[in-house]
Amino acid sequence: MDKGNPRELWEYVLTQIELSISPANFNTWFRNSFIVKIGEDGVVYIGVPSQFFKDWYLKKFHSLLLKIIRDISYEFRNIEYLIVKDEHRNKSQKENKNPLRGILELPLDEFYINKSDNLNPRYTFDTFVIGSFNNLAYAAAQAVLNRPGITYNPLFIYGDTGRGKTHLIQAIGNQFKKQYQGRKVFYLTSEKFTIDYTDSVQAGTANRFKDKYRQYDLLIMDDVQFLSKKLKTEEELFHLFNTLHDTNKQIIFSSDRAPAAIPDIAERLKGRLASGMTIDIGEPDPESRMTIVRKKASLHGILLSDEVVEYVATSISGSIRELEGMVNSIICHAQVKGSSPDIAEVRQSLRSFTRPQKNISVKNVVDKVAEYYGIDEESIYEKTRRREVVRPRQVIMYILREDFSISYPTIGTKLGGRDHTTVIHSCEKIKREVVVDNELAKEIQNIRTLLV
Repeated sequence: MDKGNPRELWEYVLTQIELSISPANFNTWFRNSFIVKIGEDGVVYIGVPSQFFKDWYLKKFHSLLLKIIRDISYEFRNIEYLIVKDEHRNKSQKENKNPLRGILELPLDEFYINKSDNLNPRYTFDTFVIGSFNNLAYAAAQAVLNRPGITYNPLFIYGDTGRGKTHLIQAIGNQFKKQYQGRKVFYLTSEKFTIDYTDSVQAGTANRFKDKYRQYDLLIMDDVQFLSKKLKTEEELFHLFNTLHDTNKQIIFSSDRAPAAIPDIAERLKGRLASGMTIDIGEPDPESRMTIVRKKASLHGILLSDEVVEYVATSISGSIRELEGMVNSIICHAQVKGSSPDIAEVRQSLRSFTRPQKNISVKNVVDKVAEYYGIDEESIYEKTRRREVVRPRQVIMYILREDFSISYPTIGTKLGGRDHTTVIHSCEKIKREVVVDNELAKEIQNIRTLLV
């Protein structure tokens, strides 16, 4: 990756963002954004479509984006957001387009969304892995495609994040387009629905909003749990649901929980959501995870050994999205090397995916840090100001706070009865220095790998 190329840098940022948020949020907030330019002062300028997006980025995504670009290079000092109109957006994206693409490079069209229906072309049944954890959901999807609007209407898919819900429901949409040419399909998140509704009310175009969503033969809404406490939007969805359902238009929802478990949502809407077929996608079994790894790698022309496949499949449990992120990392390394990596190279390349155990004790952290810096662990608890002890102690405080969310008073108590203000000062000091001190950043990353 050329970190000075805005397009290549944004491609990499997108791959990291997609691992950190739900696909629904990714599609809602990142499909129309891009890097406008990289300033000589180390500021990365990201173009967004409106003031609303700019405010949301500052509130929800700024810290994550800043962490990603600083992980790439500490030359990047900050991020600023620019509101960019469509004509300038298209021009800038064309100027940044790099026509040279390696055969193993991750395809950029994975991030290109069809604007007419919001569907991502990579989400198809051809790339969907079927296993014991999701075979019922897959069967229901096929039944819906055979008799849309009649069988299982609505279809409600739920499960923990990273289980492939968005892939499945968008695959239905993409297949629907092929089978029923001329019929209209539309995918969106509940957040996007809320934004559209709010904007229409403010602009006095509520009737146009109603007409827009009632024209679809298949409406797919992702992350419906975020309608919680949005009373006006819930009411609008309730009436839209009735209109579509009464005319045999197919409706599909996804959520991280069952309809009955969604808090602060109207009972009558809950009843509508649960009135068709409700299916849970569970955690993928080891065999399914290995199949996912093989299939993802093979799509990019890479054949992995059984040892590598098993290692990757068992390194992280639960999230298919994280699993795919690991395979993406392997693909990138294979592109550089020019051949499939062996198990040692895979272990090394996937170190960044390892995470500290959440149930680790303070003593474990103290032991590992003291061992790393070659000091006596008892000195960490003493009232000494020796530099060789102060820095490791500050690193311990920083890791306990950042990685394990332990309160400042608790950290102070556990580390020799220090005042919480001392802990705050230490954490903030390391947080500032890690941005500009490459050696310190490497030290902390190395320590984190010892804590898994």
